[in-house]
Amino acid sequence: MKQPLLVFNEKGIYCEKADVYIDAWRPVDKCIVTHGHADHSRWGHKHYITQTNNVPIIKHRLGEISVTGKVWNETFTINGVKFSLHPAGHIIASSQVRVEYKGEVWVFTGDFKTEDDGLAEIYEPVKCHTFITECTFGLPAFKWEPQAEVFKDINNWWATNKSEGRTSILFGYSLGKAQRLLKHLDTSIGKIYTHGAVENMTEVVRENYKLPETTLITRDTSKEEIKGNIIVAPPSAHGSTWIRRFVPFVTASASGWMTFRGARRRRAIDRGFVLSDHADWEGLLSAIKATGCEKVIATHGYTDIFARYLREELGYDARTEKTQYEEESAEIDKKIENED
Repeated sequence: MKQPLLVFNEKGIYCEKADVYIDAWRPVDKCIVTHGHADHSRWGHKHYITQTNNVPIIKHRLGEISVTGKVWNETFTINGVKFSLHPAGHIIASSQVRVEYKGEVWVFTGDFKTEDDGLAEIYEPVKCHTFITECTFGLPAFKWEPQAEVFKDINNWWATNKSEGRTSILFGYSLGKAQRLLKHLDTSIGKIYTHGAVENMTEVVRENYKLPETTLITRDTSKEEIKGNIIVAPPSAHGSTWIRRFVPFVTASASGWMTFRGARRRRAIDRGFVLSDHADWEGLLSAIKATGCEKVIATHGYTDIFARYLREELGYDARTEKTQYEEESAEIDKKIENED
């Protein structure tokens, strides 16, 4: 039986022919990294290969590392195996990895979304024989509203809070979600203030992407100065001593998990906006169809349900594989889905 081009082992996704890993979760000699989130770009590899705009991001997170940057669609060959990186649309500089050997093509999506968010490079369908896809939101219940409608709601929420003399605090991951929020906040309403984790990452991102002006919150920043404006902070700031100084404030979270009624309640959030950096059910299915693939491997998410649907309803040769990627659900107690 022919050895698959990519296999899953105890360290990550491995291409034996090239002796290269993709998004390895344990230290390896050479690793292709799809994007800068901690569950996909881990510390300890001897050498990293990633998209050029992701280089400063992972250097900021991981320190002085050996890393090579590749531009979009650039083919690089290792031991006769051809690799190239293609936009995944998940966050800034997030990639899909195309792997080709002797005419056989595999694609690993990493994390991805198909909607153009106006900041991240737009998802690019890549033809292949085998498609390794995430399915974080691989249930029909997940159906995203157009981004423009969500941001209209977010900006209206901010404006209302300001009219009532309250500060708005909006939670989103310091890499990816935070910059997407910053990009589309209406600065005519007021000023955007940032938590240190968000500001530090945003300064790195500004090297390659245009974002609105933000003001870092310091010890000298007064409650009166911030009142009525908006703060973008990581979810970890919620409930901290740092946040208490801004009373009266109203909190909100932007996440795909806000689809579940229990998510906002469990997190003690005042308002939830359904905004995800992952593909929804229809996005996953349309992405698979566009590849023209014959085989699908579902990873990290609702893998069993999704793969079974692909097999029984759509006729794909589909199976699952376990990974150690934490997905967006890392910030939400998974038990909420049992409450709804």
